Amino acid sequence: MPLNKACIDKRYPPVEAAVTREAIQKYARACDHDNPFFFDDSRPGGIIAPPMFGVVPIWQSIVKVVTDPEVGADLLRLVHGEHDVEFITPIRPGDVITSVATIRSMATGATGETIAIGVAARNQRGEAVQNTVFTAFIRAVGSARPEGEPREPEAARGEPIAVVSQPIAADQTFRYAEASGDVNPIHLDANVAKMAGLPGIIVHGLCTMAFCSKAVIETVCGGDPRRLRRLRVRFVRPVLPGQTITTRIWAGPEGAGHRIFEFETLNPNGRAVIRGGIAEVAV
Repeated sequence: MPLNKACIDKRYPPVEAAVTREAIQKYARACDHDNPFFFDDSRPGGIIAPPMFGVVPIWQSIVKVVTDPEVGADLLRLVHGEHDVEFITPIRPGDVITSVATIRSMATGATGETIAIGVAARNQRGEAVQNTVFTAFIRAVGSARPEGEPREPEAARGEPIAVVSQPIAADQTFRYAEASGDVNPIHLDANVAKMAGLPGIIVHGLCTMAFCSKAVIETVCGGDPRRLRRLRVRFVRPVLPGQTITTRIWAGPEGAGHRIFEFETLNPNGRAVIRGGIAEVAV
């Protein structure tokens, strides 16, 4: 059953979620992110959440869309294709986040369909917290996930300014599922994952993205997560538990008060799991 394009521009009711210190730190630990900004209460203003924690309070808004019978998405064939998030105001313990999801677009291609979901999130003071575009790909029956265009030659960008290798633990998907609320069985049950045409349990795309955010924060943000203003990725290949991923970062153009960095993330075989990575960093 194809996606119902009559649902484009459909706006969903607001979803409210309270943020606790425990939830913030559970998420940070699930992503192996031990930055003092997330744990040291003695810092001025107290702790803040990891930038990618923002997916937690908005997750039910995304779930409402992809499980909407009117939309018609086949969850067993759905994979995360792209994610683009603008970080506006840090999330803190005690915040109450209200998110509103809207279906921005749907498209049909040779190997499947895409649906882009926009989610605007505000805190209890009415301040914009994050703006997110979650793009899912629904594979056509019998179709493998598309790999996208070939990787850009290294000569086009030169040597990266930073290279960060990060091991993914065997239990990473279980810790991340509990901390994020994303309990899709392809990340937790090998039999279900194989039914979906996958080699076995795969790491959540947003968990991989959280590891990328850590690499960016520790290198080009000087360890300060508040400087990360935007992160965009395109998921092209799943990460498996137990693998080590390597993120390569290149300096891009400067703008008014920020600088753009490009990155890609590779698996142990040197094949891209994330392409088209963009990080916008305050200067």
